[in-house]
Amino acid sequence: MKKKTIGNIIAFLITAIIVVLCSVFIKTKMADAPNMYFSTFVALLPPLVAIALALITKEVYSSLFTGILLGGLFASNWKIVPALDAVVNDGIIGAVAGTAGIFMFLVILGGMVALINKAGGSAAFGRWAKTHIKSRAGAAVATFVLGVLIFIDDYFNCLTVGSVMLPVTDSHRISRAKLSYLIDATAAPICMIAPVSSWAAAVSEFAEGTGYSGIELFIRAIPYNFYSLLTFVFILGIIFMKFDFGPMKLHEKNAIENGDLFTSGEEAEKVEAEEVNPKGKVIDLILPVVVLVVICILALLYVGGYFAGDDFITAFGNTDATVGLPWGALVAFVLTVIYLMARKIISFKDAMDCIPKGFIAMVPAILILTFATSLKNITGLLGADVFVGDLMNSAAAGLANFLPAIIFVVACILAFSTGTSWGTFGILIPIVAAIFPADSNLLIIGMSACLAGAVCGDHCSPISDTTIMSSAGAQCNHLNHVSTQLPYAITVAAISFVMYLLAAFVQNVYILLPIGVVLTVLTLFIIKVATTKKA
Repeated sequence: MKKKTIGNIIAFLITAIIVVLCSVFIKTKMADAPNMYFSTFVALLPPLVAIALALITKEVYSSLFTGILLGGLFASNWKIVPALDAVVNDGIIGAVAGTAGIFMFLVILGGMVALINKAGGSAAFGRWAKTHIKSRAGAAVATFVLGVLIFIDDYFNCLTVGSVMLPVTDSHRISRAKLSYLIDATAAPICMIAPVSSWAAAVSEFAEGTGYSGIELFIRAIPYNFYSLLTFVFILGIIFMKFDFGPMKLHEKNAIENGDLFTSGEEAEKVEAEEVNPKGKVIDLILPVVVLVVICILALLYVGGYFAGDDFITAFGNTDATVGLPWGALVAFVLTVIYLMARKIISFKDAMDCIPKGFIAMVPAILILTFATSLKNITGLLGADVFVGDLMNSAAAGLANFLPAIIFVVACILAFSTGTSWGTFGILIPIVAAIFPADSNLLIIGMSACLAGAVCGDHCSPISDTTIMSSAGAQCNHLNHVSTQLPYAITVAAISFVMYLLAAFVQNVYILLPIGVVLTVLTLFIIKVATTKKA
């Protein structure tokens, strides 16, 4: 315990020294600037510091807050009162205001999960799964398939797949770290290649000036989105080749041999056991989930203007998930309460007791999401988007054929640092549109690289909302999830980088995709041989 504390103190001290040295250097260069750190590398320093501290200390709350405080100091030129104003008003209050709808969705969904558990629906599904899903591979594939089917929104995907598949994967001794990886690796990637999704709508907003309509640009980019597509190949390869590597290997070994689904992060393990109704049936889980899916889709369409006369695609392009999802979840929750009470398997008092239980279960995710969004807001004050835009325009001058690969790397770094894929492609899409000619196939490949890099960086980042939701959905310690999935995500990212190097010269998806699949399988085979020899 003492060693861990000393290590944390050393990590904070080293971080402080690095930050002060960088600050002094830039201060001497830009002493007269209104904000001496605006649009410099320091704009990316607060999130990078927060991520480094989180990975070193294994403590996410203080790490994120340190990044927020540091960003506030940078944004105010080291003036204490303006720094506190930036942290509180622009950071935390702005984060709560901007994500209030998602908080509401999380609480309602947490309440619905507690309600279904209390009614015995989850237990009934677990009993059914034990007789129908016979193997660990079968449970993993079922989780993957369900994740692919719920392509409407990544938040919705993470929490729904987690709540439905948790009893199944637990019964087959799949670690919570592996479950959270399966959830995370299908949530954002499937949304990024599904034309009818909140992500497609977000991309459409930034498509002006590209020469294409929003949905046309999104659809044309799908075949070249190597990270999303090859992630699916990677998942299936890991499942059917029956091996793991990196920190995930230890988690899976402990789950299989000892029944320890957590390995570390005991706080995630302490879930109170409660009485459930033995009369619960599988339909008591399936029906509420189906109702939730249908009503959330209708709510998203309603918010987008479908019922006011807009067509389906336009409505999805104009919708707001932070409004539509809580709207749909609230209606679905009320209908679920009525249904379960009509079945006489739960009382009204028990149903209402599930609301605070759902809120309590989601408090860690809400706190992390608040801090992560605050950090993103502070990074915006420092002009991270301007800094990255200048870098991209500089690279465009003499590296035209390598630009797709460069765009992919820049998008990865930006999304990893800021924790937002939407913010990343919001920054980069206009830049990419300006770099390539409108009639060039390289424009589509460049856009795909931008979207793929945004997903990849978001997938790797511990401050990403999707990563946080995946941890919450699988009831997994957040830093366990981050550390175990990082080697997997980086492996697919490396393959995708090679594919974007090739894409600049080949520009034929029918040739590129088979090469990508072969490279992924071959990489997995080499890793399996290497890890088996070490064992």
